[in-house]
Amino acid sequence: MRCKGMVIKMLDQFSRTELLFGNEAMLKISKSRVAVFGIGGVGGYAVEALARSGVGTLDLIDNDKICLTNLNRQIIALHSTIGEYKVDVAKKRILDICPDIKVNTYKCFFMPDTSDNFDFTQYDYVIDAIDTVSGKLEIIKRAKAADIPVISAMGAGNKLDPKAFRIADIYDTKVCPLARVMRYELRKAGIKDVKVLYSEEKPIHPIENIEISRKNNNICQTDTERKCTVRKDIPGSNAFVPSVAGLIIAGEVIKDLTAK
Repeated sequence: MRCKGMVIKMLDQFSRTELLFGNEAMLKISKSRVAVFGIGGVGGYAVEALARSGVGTLDLIDNDKICLTNLNRQIIALHSTIGEYKVDVAKKRILDICPDIKVNTYKCFFMPDTSDNFDFTQYDYVIDAIDTVSGKLEIIKRAKAADIPVISAMGAGNKLDPKAFRIADIYDTKVCPLARVMRYELRKAGIKDVKVLYSEEKPIHPIENIEISRKNNNICQTDTERKCTVRKDIPGSNAFVPSVAGLIIAGEVIKDLTAK
């Protein structure tokens, strides 16, 4: 028997999540705007988890198109999506998960010279999932200047152990070569703390095989300016390390958003 005036809440796609976080936290998540820089192996899974958690607005920043060698690790990479912009594919997927999410896409290779295109003060959280040091530094600097929480992904390539990931302040990291470089550069910039995801697994040196080297065999089938063949070192990758990194990052973002 229902009492007069009783409000009956209908089930929705986030009901199971609400059982863990509660209604107030879910409202915070739904009103949040998160920017994800880099929609690759790590960023793609972070976006997926944020969308399935009910984040209200997602900004996706990436200038790459999906290529054949992305299929081994990127959630948006399918034979049917090869050649399409990652942000476009991700947006379509997000809206199929939840049509109410607002998705803003930017076909932009984020670097210091393109950073003025973004107003960091409009975000509630920023995820750095790109792989260039200068770009990562600029994201962190802009987020810190705007007093917006930021989490930065350190290297996920050339790793095999997803259990070796840790969340820490950048100055408490060890083993990770990228984290070492970032510590040096952030110290020079006067930035005292940054939350990062890093791995304590020692990087594996990729097997040298000229027959499958992307340095000499460009199979990207894309026309973007920044091709993988221009990279000094092309890391090995797999399905289970970047995905775990992205999911851990998304979990940290949701935890921090609901703790406000």
